[in-house]
Amino acid sequence: MVGIVIVSHSKQLALGVQELAAQMVQGRVPLAIAAGIEDADNPLGTDPIKVYEAIASVFADDGILVLMDLGSALMSAEMALEFLPEEHREKVYLCEAPLVEGAIAAVVAAAAGQNIHQVIAQARGALVAKATQLGIDTNPPAFVSLPITNAQSPIQEIRLIVSNRLGLHARPAALFVGTAARFQSQIYVQNLSRNTQLVRGDSINQLATLGVRQGHELLITATGTDAEQALAALQVLFTANFGEDHTASNSPPAAHHEVIPPTQGELSGIAASPGVAIAPVVHYQPAPISITQYHVDNPEAEWQRLQTAIHTARQGIQALFSQASIQIGDAEAAIFDAHLLFLEDPVLIEAAHQHILEHHLNAEAAWQAVVDQVASSYHTLEDSYLQERVDDVMDVGQRVLRLLTGHSLTSLHLTEPAIVVASDLTPSDTAGLDPTKVLGICTTSGSATSHSAIIARTLGIPAVLGVDAEVLHLADGTLMALDGESGKAWVEPELDTLGALEAKRQAWQTAQQEARATAHEPAITTDGRQVNVFANIGSVADAQAAVDSGAEGVGLLRTEFLYLNRANAPTEEEQLAVYQAIAQVLDTRPLMIRTLDVGGDKPLPYLRVAEPEANPFLGWRGIRFCLDHPDLFKTQLRAILRASVGHQIKLILPMIATVTEVRAAKTILLEVQAELQQAGIPFDAEMKLGIMVEVPSAVTIADQLATEVDFFSIGTNDLSQYVMAGDRTNPRVSTLVDALHPAVLRMIQQTVQAAHAAGIWVGLCGELAADLLATPILLGLGLDELSVNPQAVAVIKQAINHLSVSEAEAIALAALQQDSAEQVRKLVLSNRDNR
Repeated sequence: MVGIVIVSHSKQLALGVQELAAQMVQGRVPLAIAAGIEDADNPLGTDPIKVYEAIASVFADDGILVLMDLGSALMSAEMALEFLPEEHREKVYLCEAPLVEGAIAAVVAAAAGQNIHQVIAQARGALVAKATQLGIDTNPPAFVSLPITNAQSPIQEIRLIVSNRLGLHARPAALFVGTAARFQSQIYVQNLSRNTQLVRGDSINQLATLGVRQGHELLITATGTDAEQALAALQVLFTANFGEDHTASNSPPAAHHEVIPPTQGELSGIAASPGVAIAPVVHYQPAPISITQYHVDNPEAEWQRLQTAIHTARQGIQALFSQASIQIGDAEAAIFDAHLLFLEDPVLIEAAHQHILEHHLNAEAAWQAVVDQVASSYHTLEDSYLQERVDDVMDVGQRVLRLLTGHSLTSLHLTEPAIVVASDLTPSDTAGLDPTKVLGICTTSGSATSHSAIIARTLGIPAVLGVDAEVLHLADGTLMALDGESGKAWVEPELDTLGALEAKRQAWQTAQQEARATAHEPAITTDGRQVNVFANIGSVADAQAAVDSGAEGVGLLRTEFLYLNRANAPTEEEQLAVYQAIAQVLDTRPLMIRTLDVGGDKPLPYLRVAEPEANPFLGWRGIRFCLDHPDLFKTQLRAILRASVGHQIKLILPMIATVTEVRAAKTILLEVQAELQQAGIPFDAEMKLGIMVEVPSAVTIADQLATEVDFFSIGTNDLSQYVMAGDRTNPRVSTLVDALHPAVLRMIQQTVQAAHAAGIWVGLCGELAADLLATPILLGLGLDELSVNPQAVAVIKQAINHLSVSEAEAIALAALQQDSAEQVRKLVLSNRDNR
């Protein structure tokens, strides 16, 4: 059982707390005091020796919680730890909880058999009941907790800048919490840019209250035996940008270009998902859940009832995640990862547990209270985007309440196509919609950046949000039209309006159909030149998405996903299985595998780095890292070579800056080939070798590098940073890092010319490849292959099909003469308008 020690300046105070706490549990919990000093004239004070003796008198392997009043009490407690044997220190925890209330809560929890961390959590939350009774808002303090000092495990910390375009929104937050939860150490996070308090790193709701946006600096602390590994793993997430592109993959519709004159019955709202819908309306209004609060005599049974509901809700979300992964893809379905983490949030669960066990509340009321508390903490955030995540909180909260109250889930089953009208749709509601029946969405609340809007865009359902509440009074069957690009809706539209919208809908559908129809055809310009359009992927699921989208191969397989979020490097067999699985999906299509690209800026927690680098982007990364870890490099090369049998696998070396690096890598590759040959293990001896061109030095010596390899792949994401000497994660200079800047375009031109002069082909796999404004320029510069995210394959192919080489070359030549990226964009838009 956990033991409790009370340290106070006043012996009388400590004795009173001891008596009160002991009465609460009939003396069943080991409880000792260390209070006052042996000085009749000045009895107030603390003595480290007394603290040591008190700890020793109640010591147990289950752990000791030390509560202190103020000032020197903390210093005495810390000094007392030094007198303990080393194996005992790590089991003693100094806690900042309030002395009286904390002691009472702690002994009750200890008497119930809870572990040391649960006891600490109860002590820390001890003021909630009093604050609630007094009507005092406990947000956010009730959701703030501090690291526990433990002499055996000092606090370690790192400071990181967030580069994600939308900050730590649901998906990266879920990755952060999932990673933090894998370690034994206590992890806490503070947003230094907003001067917030520290919050728990394993709580997705506490993390959200930090209001983390792009460019914010975070302090992350860890205390425990695996603190160093935990911080290294979290740093990998940040430097890998949480696996996200730096540009939005699913953005709200762009500004409307085709203006439809305002007419009677027109409603204005928010353009959330493009497209035109014309259909009768059908109202969707889930039945409200009414909660009654009452006292329960058996809190343990009530707690079990809540746990059962949470478990069932988790199964429902997992099923929804599986369905959504198939329907909208893994990237957008990851929204529901955050929903699962909400149900596993230890702070949330501990708060609900406390409401039930200490206050004897029924499960419904306890759950509603903690959900409302979390929702309130989201509402207080300054950032509107993060405020919108309250929709996810309420979605999960309602799912559990429905199970507790016996309310069935309201489903929308349409027999005929319709436009759904509602006050709002949750992410779960939206993910369950059938695009063949739900032609449009019109709600009175919501925003273009909500998760529901993101899902609607992925499903291809036009949506207008935030319209006047009068739509809620329309009768089912009323004809409505909406334009998700302009953000307008029309009730019983006039014939002229219907005609204009119908024409726009036909044009939209024709464009979409053309793109899909040609997606599996080669991309050929109007004058007969073919450009390969490949996909960038990072998993087996991505490979299937690439094939389904019409990609002619994979231009970049990022292999870092195999090495991240684990305690050791993947084995040769593990890697082989993944490479073979992807190659099987691709069948005879080319698969270009980039070798491991980590290092100083993307460290692996299981590979110790002697000391942090002052500038990791210019440091030990990419091929430099691999050449210094030949065993790691050889393992990956063996797996890739073994997977190459019967497939079109090509190898790409990252971050090449010199010819020497290429030759060193080729030497190791030859060694691995010789080892496989000697062992009688088959591989493709003719496998092609290429390099990433993403360092300016590689551009300037491209003619020399071209004689060493079979192809080039230009990585414009890093190349833009190095050429413009700007860090895209630094908001002060990120605008400089624009791949359409003429300086970057000239680097691409020089690389292509050197490659073609040497008789090798050249591709481009940076974000620029998916930018439709860049398509004519890249075509005009002579790129042989473009590699984009799977969702962009169809539109890039369609754009190429509508261009001629001569036209593209003229645009590219003019773009090289511009003086800024902005002027390049204006040039392309002007040419597009004049076609």
